[in-house]
Parts: sequence; structure tokens; C-alpha cells
Amino acid sequence: MPKNMIEVVGMSKRFGPLTALDDVHLAAPAGAILGLLGHNGAGKSTLVNILATLSPPSGGTATVAGYDIVRQARQVRRRIGLTGQFATVDQEISGRDNLVLIARLLGAGAHAARARARELLTLFGLTDAANRRVRTYSGGMRRRLDLAASLVGRPPVLFLDEPTTGLDPVSRLNMWQILRRLVEDGTTVLLTTQHLEEADRLADSIAVLSEGRVIASGTPAELKARVGERTVTARLSDPADLARAVMALDREGLRPVHDEKERSVTVPVAGSRDVAVIVRLLDAVGVEARELTFAEPGIDEVYLTLVRHSATPGLVGSRDT
Repeated sequence: MPKNMIEVVGMSKRFGPLTALDDVHLAAPAGAILGLLGHNGAGKSTLVNILATLSPPSGGTATVAGYDIVRQARQVRRRIGLTGQFATVDQEISGRDNLVLIARLLGAGAHAARARARELLTLFGLTDAANRRVRTYSGGMRRRLDLAASLVGRPPVLFLDEPTTGLDPVSRLNMWQILRRLVEDGTTVLLTTQHLEEADRLADSIAVLSEGRVIASGTPAELKARVGERTVTARLSDPADLARAVMALDREGLRPVHDEKERSVTVPVAGSRDVAVIVRLLDAVGVEARELTFAEPGIDEVYLTLVRHSATPGLVGSRDT
């Protein structure tokens, strides 16, 4: 097995004068989820299409499951599953027939195809609707069937292009649980999403795309530590102490933000040493904190900060396909 099941080196893609991808580098080991964050037009779908051998790159190289996406495209296709932004299953036949048909097209015999369909219908909670036409399914059920269809051949690598778009919160949580089980079984997933919480909750590592370039990458924790701001919030016992607390912290240049309704003061911190300093400063002016809360920055804050500071002059344009 290769060290990285997905590896992208210097990938570029141009559509005439438009640059959709520019010198993209990515890697994902086996049994991991690589989250790809980016706005509309950032290049996420373009990259997925290239890695799935649906579109040739303009430059750079990439391997999937150890095979070159250009020179060994057929071997790549045998080892991947793809779920796009919209359901692609046949609406006029049943969920079961969709899965059996795909299994037969992949070379399975009639008995094996039915067995695989039954297994996937159970996994995705679609057994009760197995014999209904897909056009009668809800949006969440169709998305689950679409993901099931991409797994018929047991691919070791799965490309998911915004798979939870349009799903209600319950359906989204169900999809997350299914993805976690797949990864536990060794599947490698490239997940594009605009849901920041989704990337934070699921991804082992995240790459942020903007205007076709990777502007940051790392684990969610690494990105938060690099970009976001940790804070400590002190909730005070006596509301009359709020003004004194703010004054004491402000004198030390700690940039306090207060909330009169909550009787709290919040201060950005770099580490545990700063927390001790805050406690000492409050104690020195006779202010009692009944509660101290340490908070990591959210992935939404990280993402917005990165994009805000990613102006990249020289790019002609970008397009998601």
C-alpha cells in the first residue's frame, strides 16, 4: 500500500484564460479524511474531477491508491468511488435495483450483486424503502443511496463533493456517522464542503482553497492554533466588579471585552501562563471570578481569517466545474 492514498503535487488547471487550480499540493494517508474547504469557485469540484479522471490536469501530477491519474486512469477508476453534489442514481427504478445494476456493471454475479445491495441498504438505513422508486425518496434518502452506490465496488478511496448539501440536520448527522464507520474500516476520503463544522468534526486534516490555491493546510487543531485566537472568559460574582476588572486588565494591555448582561470579561490569551496572569490581576483589585472558561477558536473564525488575508494578485480568474 502506498504511503499516501491521495497525493497531489503542483497541480494546475486552466480553462482558456481562467486559472481554476494553481500549484496545488495535497496528501492523504490510508484511513483518513482530508477536508477541502473553499468558497464557490475556489476550485474544489475541479480538483475532484481531475482526481476522479473526469478531467485532465493542465500541469502537475497526482496519484490515487498508488496509480497515476493520467497514465493509469483505468486502474484509478477501479479503486475510487465518487459522490457529486447532486444525486446521480436512476429515479425511475428502486433503490435495490440501482445497487444491483451497479454491482452487475462492475462484474459481480447475480447472487453477489443482490447480496451487496442488501448489505448497503442495511448500512444506510434504506431497507424499508428498498423496493420503492427512488423518485419517492426524500432528499436525505437519495443522498444516502447515492453514497451507497459509490461504495458498491468497495473502493479504498472515496471522493465526496459536498455530499451533505441540502440535507436537514438529522440527515447530515446520519451521513457523518456513516463516513466515520467507513474510515474506521480503512477507506480514505476526500471531502469537499462549505459546512465549516462538518470539516472540523470529520476531517483528520484540512486544506483551505481560495482562488485555486491552497492557502493553508493542517489538522483542525493546527489551523486553529496558527490563525485563531484563544480566549479566557471570567464570570464575576458581583456585577459591581465589572468596571474594576476591565480597568485592571486594560492597564496590562490584555484587550478585555466585557458583557454586562453575563457579568463577564473575555480576554485573548496565548497559553496557560496568561490565564494565571489574569487571575492574579483580578485578585489584586479584589475581584472574584466565580467561573473561568477557556475557549479554542472556532473553525469558522479560522476560515474567514485565512480567506480575508489570502489576496493573491496575478491570478487571472477561477472557476468550479
